[in-house]
Amino acid sequence: MTIATILTVLPTLRQLRKREHWAREQLEAYQAQALSQLREYVYAHSPFYQRFHQGLMNRPLSELPVLTKAMMMEHFDDLVTDRAIHLEDIRVHMAALQNDQRYLNRYWVTATSGSSGHPGIFLFNRPEWATVIASFARGQEWGGLKVDLRHRRKMAVVSSTASLHMSFRVGLTVQSPWVSTLRLAAAEPLPSIVQHLNEFQPDILIAYASMARILAEEQHAGRVQIKPSVIFTSSEVLTDETRRRVEDAWGKVLFNEYAATESGGLAAERNDHRGLYLFEDLVIFEVVDKEYRPVPPGEFGDKVLLTALFKRTQPLIRYELHDSLRLAPELYHLSESPFTLVDGIQGRTEDTLYFPGVQGGKIAVHPSVFHPVMDTIPSNGWQIVQNADGLTLLLSNVRGSFSDDNLVGQLQQILASLDVIVPSVTVQRVSAIPKGAGGKAPLIKSNINQVSLESH
Repeated sequence: MTIATILTVLPTLRQLRKREHWAREQLEAYQAQALSQLREYVYAHSPFYQRFHQGLMNRPLSELPVLTKAMMMEHFDDLVTDRAIHLEDIRVHMAALQNDQRYLNRYWVTATSGSSGHPGIFLFNRPEWATVIASFARGQEWGGLKVDLRHRRKMAVVSSTASLHMSFRVGLTVQSPWVSTLRLAAAEPLPSIVQHLNEFQPDILIAYASMARILAEEQHAGRVQIKPSVIFTSSEVLTDETRRRVEDAWGKVLFNEYAATESGGLAAERNDHRGLYLFEDLVIFEVVDKEYRPVPPGEFGDKVLLTALFKRTQPLIRYELHDSLRLAPELYHLSESPFTLVDGIQGRTEDTLYFPGVQGGKIAVHPSVFHPVMDTIPSNGWQIVQNADGLTLLLSNVRGSFSDDNLVGQLQQILASLDVIVPSVTVQRVSAIPKGAGGKAPLIKSNINQVSLESH
């Protein structure tokens, strides 16, 4: 990490720590002021928003139009606030990117995996990038991770090694002699990952949730032999069964995080392990249904609208994320924290499946329907794939005398109870679950009218 970056990150992190002790009223007042300042800046510097919010510049946030990724990319050059920025030039920079280089020597560039061939591209100037780094540092501090001159650590990261992936870009920026880091691609063959981890012996492990479960199973089998003091998962749904298996392997050391390429850390788990606390001093979250109507606490929404309060270079106001969140009721606020608790996330690696209904039409079956059955399978991992001819269940390294027929019967019975026309269900035993773009292994995947989750 350069001196300039350190001098920007440390004051930002100190600010974040102070805000964690605000009263809720202080946080809401800060949000209102920060939003007002953001909109004032944007309306003065972004030709796109001048048109997009024409006639609405004095209206409440909830009345502004929704910004989709496709819209953002289509109007990229007009949306950004620096007229020297041009999307085609950024693409040239991305193609030749090496190490921690910056576009125009001042903008860090990240991109979503873009499994459909249309990645989202995101820029950050130095103060914005410092805030991204501080957002991740906050989550790690909540997990008890301390790095200083007296606490040298060994960290292993098993995620994406793509040069434009958010975690990889942040990792390049924060390289430090006080944290020895091993970075492994989640798409790498498992025996190689196991060997590297055993040789490195990390005391900090950061991994996709699906990979954390696989490594926990390897630890149970005696092939992985490490003793991490803290484990951080992100980027995928962390199921109760995955948490249980990880904690069986290493103890109660798991802390989940919620992040996005668009703006960095969005929420993190604290030592109460109730769920994820939203970083509402950095981002305003609106949990909404398919029609962008607000969804009350206690119910899952279909999408999240994100407004990044700290981003000026590439402003995101009511930007659509295809994440399904459930906010906890107010009474679950930590007394010492002003932040709202998220007690459920689905959809990060799970598609909602649609089936023909017995009475006609289509019936949506949410991912949570499948977990009570699938999470009890004694295996290293599983995946449900929906095709036109039915469901295929991929099971990795099943242990013991497990019955495929019983599994099929259970799932078909559940689907029948939902009044859908029960599809054909087949089971395939595999050595590993196929990974998609960026090395993630979707748990529930539809190849029929698939809803894109590529922004993550």
